[in-house]
Amino acid sequence: MNLPLYIARRIYSDTGDHRKVSRPAISIATAGIAIGLAVMIITVAVVIGFKHTIRDKAIGFGCHIQVLNFMTPNSYTPSPICISDSMMKAIGSIEGVSHVQRVDQTQTILKTDDDFLGVMLKGVGPEYDLRFLTESLVEGKMPAFSDNKSNNNLVISKIMADKLKVKSGDRIFSYFIDDSGVRARRFTISGIYQTNMTRFDEAICLTDLYTVAKLNSREPDMFYGAEVLTTDFDKVDEVEERFIEKVNKTQDKYGNTYTTQTIQEAYPQLFNWLELLDINVWIILGLMVCLSGITMISGLLIIILERTSMIGTLKALGARNRTIRHTFLWFSAFIISRGLLIGDALGIGLVIIQKYTGLVKLDPQTYYVSEAPVELNVAIVVALNIATLVISILVLIAPSFFISYINPAKSMRYE
Repeated sequence: MNLPLYIARRIYSDTGDHRKVSRPAISIATAGIAIGLAVMIITVAVVIGFKHTIRDKAIGFGCHIQVLNFMTPNSYTPSPICISDSMMKAIGSIEGVSHVQRVDQTQTILKTDDDFLGVMLKGVGPEYDLRFLTESLVEGKMPAFSDNKSNNNLVISKIMADKLKVKSGDRIFSYFIDDSGVRARRFTISGIYQTNMTRFDEAICLTDLYTVAKLNSREPDMFYGAEVLTTDFDKVDEVEERFIEKVNKTQDKYGNTYTTQTIQEAYPQLFNWLELLDINVWIILGLMVCLSGITMISGLLIIILERTSMIGTLKALGARNRTIRHTFLWFSAFIISRGLLIGDALGIGLVIIQKYTGLVKLDPQTYYVSEAPVELNVAIVVALNIATLVISILVLIAPSFFISYINPAKSMRYE
């Protein structure tokens, strides 16, 4: 029989004397563990949800990897590159690539009778992945974009619609300025999207790939570039290494050189900002672990002082200091385990409520989302539980040595 475990169970289940100091101490220690774990679960869920939501919004506009002309990332004016059918197949055959889509772009001025707005017109073809933008529509519908004819459909953001005072179904003029002069084209606003990513919503509207390529007066297979989706975002760098080996520094039939850039390289400020959130998480986790450890140390010392007479009796009966220390560490483990269960129920419960109700609202102009995003990760929740249990037990080892200084003869007369 495990004597320390047996005694610890008897002490923990002793509820006969409610006047004891240990009962409030146990309750406070349990509450400290529960609150600490709940805060950690909520913090991690919010940060993971926030990072993934913002990341997915950026990927929705730029994919994981872009195949471009070597001059484009280093120049204010983008240069086209040949994205032929054979090149599309070659990119799609690279390990880790799940989808490839051609894109083109040009600058334009949208004009109404009362106002005008300079934007970037992005041309997309039938293979373009529209799931993200379709989910972000707030008005109208997403048209079928073409690469061989112009439907004169335009998808703009809510910010643009509000500035220009237009709505879905309205017709609007678009003006293009190049070396040959000014050209005008009339579009019908098919849909209006809202992602709350201001840097994108203020700048990007979509139309047919054929329309933009025609406006740019390029060869039929010349485009701004290709956007690539990978099977796993966490392996984007590995996939880019394969692009560096097979695509980068090669030339198309017009003598242009291919290069690639990842979404992190395209928007470094955004992803650096998201990485800073990890620092906040570690600070909060550290504070919560300290809170749990301090409440447990205080509770253990109170319990030891209250059980001084029992400790003296055990010593008089031949129990070693190590056995008694193990008894109180087992007792502490019971308190911690109960606190962890309560903390799990509280933290996970609040995360689920937020996930399905969106109870906590945010300013989309500041945080890019209208409600606090949350995402539960079972592996991380389990790791938090294990880490809290282990660290809390470890910090109690030193205070448990206080038992060694208790004299059996004096302690049995202690009240």
